[in-house]
Amino acid sequence: MDFTPTEAQLDLARLTGEVCGKLVTADRLRELDKTAVRFDEPLWASLAETGVLAAALPETVGGNDFGPLEQNAILRELGKYVAAVPYLWSVVLGAGALAAFGNDAQRDWATQAGAGSAILTAALAEEQNWEPTKPTTTAVEGGGGWRVTGAKLAVPFAAQAARVLVPATVSGRAAVFLVDPSDASVQLAAQQVTDLSAEYSLEFTDTPAELVGTVDNGAEILDWLLTRAWLGLSSQQLGTVERALELVADYAREREQFGKAVGSFQAVAQRLADGYIDVQGLRLAVTQATWQLSENLPSAAAVHTAKFWAADAGHRVAHTVVHVHGGVGIDRDHIVHNYFTAAKHNEFALGAATDHLRAIGSLLAETPA
Repeated sequence: MDFTPTEAQLDLARLTGEVCGKLVTADRLRELDKTAVRFDEPLWASLAETGVLAAALPETVGGNDFGPLEQNAILRELGKYVAAVPYLWSVVLGAGALAAFGNDAQRDWATQAGAGSAILTAALAEEQNWEPTKPTTTAVEGGGGWRVTGAKLAVPFAAQAARVLVPATVSGRAAVFLVDPSDASVQLAAQQVTDLSAEYSLEFTDTPAELVGTVDNGAEILDWLLTRAWLGLSSQQLGTVERALELVADYAREREQFGKAVGSFQAVAQRLADGYIDVQGLRLAVTQATWQLSENLPSAAAVHTAKFWAADAGHRVAHTVVHVHGGVGIDRDHIVHNYFTAAKHNEFALGAATDHLRAIGSLLAETPA
């Protein structure tokens, strides 16, 4: 395993950080918290203009043919600024899947997503369904084409999206479809989530849909989406807790009680040390999983390990940041609030530790000795 960042990783991280540093301020985050839709459109436009959005996509859809390592670098920077943009959903998942598995018309949507002129998203969550590889949403083929029926939850930026990738079951087999969320047969409702992200519930009733790839490779496409969604959220979580730990370390050095910096107190120092270890562990897990994916090596166990670290360590670091900040830590106007809610959102989206450990154990049991 090679830990050395590629030149493209470093360049894209720097560029993304520069763009976010200029546009994502504490005041801007407070402003977004009060808007009807938490979507930073000026930041999205700037990321498109500077070429960040398209950079890691294949050349066939207007990109520079980079991959997971470079996408990880971008996601990590966006996490550091808790940026309210759909890079993971529109570019990594939406455009990436259509570029890899779509037909010519579907790849055009990928090109538009990379240019920032259209937004894509993926509907991967269903109520009380703990097996995302077996969607309860169904699809049937009739004389007029494919039709999808079912419901999805917590679909990011669905109201802003031109198309949604929808996993569904076809005669017991998983397949992935492309759906227009503005179709009259789709019921769309805003949902309130922990960090006020733009997420929606979608209900499909005999909704027209386009098959992505084939039914035969539908399970492969769904696995492709889930793997990158989990790893992408873990990468964003890494950036979020890295920056959160920096903020609380600065505060612990500057804030004084009884004539001493609070960071010099043993209990505080121990919690910060634990947070440092958590962040290092998450960084290692994310780096290993991303590298294995980029090398086309078996990566499922590594991704689930990163997923576990992102949820579990993210929980501990988020609470440490709030507790060490004391009273200001629970002030909704303080920047720490945004990092706490972002980390909690990612934790909830990634799922419970028991699910991660069960998945890791199952994968390891299947691996030949």
